[in-house]
This record gives sequence, C-alpha cells and structure tokens, in this order.
Amino acid sequence: MLGNFVYCNPTKLIFGPDALEGLGEELNKYGKRVMLIYGGGSIKKTGLYDKVIKTLAACGKTVVEDAGVMPNPTSVKLDEGAKIARENSVDFILAVGGGSVIDYAKAVSVSAYCEYDPWEKYFIRFEDVSCKIIPVGCVLTMVGTGSEMNGGSVITNHEQKLKIGHVFGENVFPKFAILNPELTFTLPKKQMVAGFFDIMSHILEQYFSGSDDNTSDYIMEGLLRSLIHSAKIAVRNPLDYEARSNIMWIATWALNTLVAKGKSTDWMVHMIGQAIGAYTDATHGMTLSAVSLAYYRYILPCAPEKFARYAVNVWGVNPQGKSLEEVGEEGLREMGRFMEEIGVAMHSSEVGVTEDIIPGIAKATLIMDGGYKILTTEEVEEILRASL
Repeated sequence: MLGNFVYCNPTKLIFGPDALEGLGEELNKYGKRVMLIYGGGSIKKTGLYDKVIKTLAACGKTVVEDAGVMPNPTSVKLDEGAKIARENSVDFILAVGGGSVIDYAKAVSVSAYCEYDPWEKYFIRFEDVSCKIIPVGCVLTMVGTGSEMNGGSVITNHEQKLKIGHVFGENVFPKFAILNPELTFTLPKKQMVAGFFDIMSHILEQYFSGSDDNTSDYIMEGLLRSLIHSAKIAVRNPLDYEARSNIMWIATWALNTLVAKGKSTDWMVHMIGQAIGAYTDATHGMTLSAVSLAYYRYILPCAPEKFARYAVNVWGVNPQGKSLEEVGEEGLREMGRFMEEIGVAMHSSEVGVTEDIIPGIAKATLIMDGGYKILTTEEVEEILRASL
C-alpha cells in the first residue's frame, strides 16, 4: 500500500528543437551577474557556447565563466567554483552540459556561502543546507543522470578515494531546464550508451524495492520498455530524433523523484559503481553496467516474484512451466543481451577493477537499507569478484 508522501518538483522544463529560444525569458527572471559553468569545451566546438553567450548578452548579463568541469567533478574543483561564485557575487548559475556539469553547479550553489567545508558538511555528514543558495538553471547536452530535474549532486574526493552523492531539497533543484534532444547528437557513442544505461539503472534501483504492487511499478515498466526500444534505434542511428527525444524524456522522469513515491528504493548498484569510480575515475554509466548483472543475480533469491514480474512485463519472458527464479534469471539474461547490443561494459575489469583494489572499493561502498537485502562489506566484495 502507498504510505504518506509529499511530491513537489519546481523545475520548469522547456523541451524540443526550439527550446533554447526560451532561455532569455528565464534568465530575465534573475539577477545581472551570471556564472556560466561548462565542461571541456565541446560546447564551443558545436556552436552552443556562442548561442548561449549571445543570449546572455541580449539579456544584459555580466558573465563569469567556470570551465573545465570534469566527468567526475572533484571536491577540489568544487572549492574553486565556490570561491569564484562568492568572490564575484553571482546572482545566478547557468550550467551548460551533462549531468556532471549540472551536479557540480548545484554543489557550487550551496557551497559558495557555506561556513563549513562543503565536502564534510554535505557529502560526509549529509547535512541540510543552512546558508544562502544561488539559483541554478541548465541547458542539457547529455542525457542519463536526470540532474536537470532533481536535487542530486555527486562529488569525488580523490584524496579520500570516495565518490558520494547528496540529494538536496527542492530549493536546490534547477529553476529551469532547456531540453533540446538535438544537442545530444554530437556525443561520442561511449558517452551516449553510458547515459542510456544510467537511465536504466535509475529505474531499476527504484523498481527493485518494496513488495507492494503500486502505480510506480507500472510507470517504471513502461519507461523501461520505451527506453529499450529507443536505445536500440539510437545505437543504429544516433541522429534519430524520435528515439533521442524519447530517451531524453525518459531520463528526466526516471529520476525526478516521481516514481520513487511509494518505494523504499535500493541504490546499491550506484553505491558500488560510485566506489569504483572513486578508484578508477571510469565513466559513471559504465561502472553501473559492469556490476548490475552480478548484483541482481545475487539478490534475485530475495525477491523472486519481483524479478519474475520484471522478466515478463519488461522483457516478454514466457513464464509457463518455469519457477519464479528461472523466469527471473531468464529476464536477467535478456537484459544482458540488450546491454551487449548497445555496447556497455559487461564486467568490472573493463572499468579498471582489479582483484587487489576490490577490498578498498568494498570498504568505500556506502551500504543502503532500502533494497531486498542489506549487504555486508564482505558481500560487496563477493559481488565485485563475480562481476570481474
């Protein structure tokens, strides 16, 4: 049964090929000094940077740039960005890029005026924001994280070999998100498919939790079927607008907190994947795909009914004459075939995991309690070895 919950999502979405035309109207709602955050310069090669700068100029904004955000934003970079925002008294932060850029922008927004070490306050102690927050907006160029419509922010501390996410409240959600699927067309295939699996993993982390037959499960099954269908098309033809637009829309709804309602949610695949990333700096979506099958096979006996439902309703497995566990295992085999078809990492060795660093990765893995089984550190090691 569904318990009590509150749902609010304040992010305004502007979607479609002409979405960027709405940027000026949104920017005019905020102050004059804008901090423009972006990554390694791909937005300059595609011409997006010039379009954004032109819009900022037309709105009379003073622009302060913070470039070079890496795929796994670090605590050192966060300190730099917070200092830039604070010393320039920025009124608004505009993130142009993928999930890492947007995650970083949200972290900067709550760190610029933080009286304590942001890494310790938010990512170690998981404390609430108690300082001034700089509002954030975004122009999305890569789908996967859902960061454009949630309060999540993941930061890596290389010195401590930790990669940790903090889910901030709705006051940190982007005020608006510009979603033009065509802006994702120039992504290299590896980043594209890594994003596809990140979306799938977000849905599965929420789906494989709880025992109730609720509306969220039906929504997630539909999202998964649509994702599988469109991802296969996009791998064959990355310029297929219909497929890429569907995937962009799925990614946003997969992690904007809607389908989590009524679910306890798991997130152990993400915890293991993030711990791998802290050690190897591998692409996030690939760390998830590398351990997913090993993890789900490990917990399948704890919830055979749900895994059988997944196999039948998402992958079309015929359950006749089979046990629940057999049906569930067949569903995972179908999932594995899909993963191979789109070209994501199938083993953790592909993302830099070696036997000697497994104990460290396991120790760095945060243990969550919302799934079907609460793991021990030793069990995380077992799953990592099975994933090699």
